[in-house]
Amino acid sequence: MIDWQFVGDAYRGYANYLWQEITFQYDYKPWWQNYFWALIGISLIFLAWEWLRPWRKDQPKFRKDFWLDAFYMFFNFFLFSLIIFNALSNVVVDAFNGLLSDMGITNLAAIEIGSWPVFLQLFTLFIIRDFIQWWTHRLLHAVPALWEYHKVHHSVEQMGFAAHLRYHWMETIVYRTIEYLPLAMIGFGIDDFFFVHMFTLAVGHWNHANIKVKLGPLKYILNNPNMHMWHHAHDLPEDRQRGVNFGLTLSLWDYLFGTAYIPSSGKSIKLGFPGVSKFPKTFFGQIFHGFSKKNQ
Repeated sequence: MIDWQFVGDAYRGYANYLWQEITFQYDYKPWWQNYFWALIGISLIFLAWEWLRPWRKDQPKFRKDFWLDAFYMFFNFFLFSLIIFNALSNVVVDAFNGLLSDMGITNLAAIEIGSWPVFLQLFTLFIIRDFIQWWTHRLLHAVPALWEYHKVHHSVEQMGFAAHLRYHWMETIVYRTIEYLPLAMIGFGIDDFFFVHMFTLAVGHWNHANIKVKLGPLKYILNNPNMHMWHHAHDLPEDRQRGVNFGLTLSLWDYLFGTAYIPSSGKSIKLGFPGVSKFPKTFFGQIFHGFSKKNQ
């Protein structure tokens, strides 16, 4: 039975957190660990970078669907959590922990990393989480029903940093559900997770940005705009129809598992997927896509 008091408390708690982030009205962390304004600040840096040093110089400064993607930033990172995800996840986690408790399991942690040096904790969390996300990303391409949700992200037809932020809200549920157990089993509870999250957010912006950076040998470790352009390519080889270059932050996994694909710079390739011209163009059309049987 749903504990509506618990749900209500979850909503109120997140709403209060969001307001504190916007207004800096908190005393439990340093001011520079403000997630809301950090996201905006990083986004403005990449916007300026794209304007000053664009890779595709003929692309408008405010490219096609820029404002739609900007709205996705606030919806996916804040409003969706406020409206649905925070309360839903709290209810599910509470029910799951209750089930484990009934089975006599009070602690999922198989490896307690809390006593490790902070840097090693953060590095371990980053590597494990990125590896899980790489496999989850492959799943979004491999399972037809999940691909329908993921099409929202691939409906981008002009690439820019804000394209990183356009994705279906169901992806949040898929990623967090798959991440939960592995991260719980390493005793995840790091206060400094902010740094890992901001780093991966910045790399995600960079992967999608209209910029060109020469990484040298680091391209085999770190994802980059050149590599990620091919992930969004409209036309893929016959033997790669399930996708290529699945890395979110690290390109390492694609090179290790044979999914790396960079036949050329990809500077001016067509983006999207077969049928993208008929895909919903509006925000509401996209966030409700994937639930109709005709989509799957």
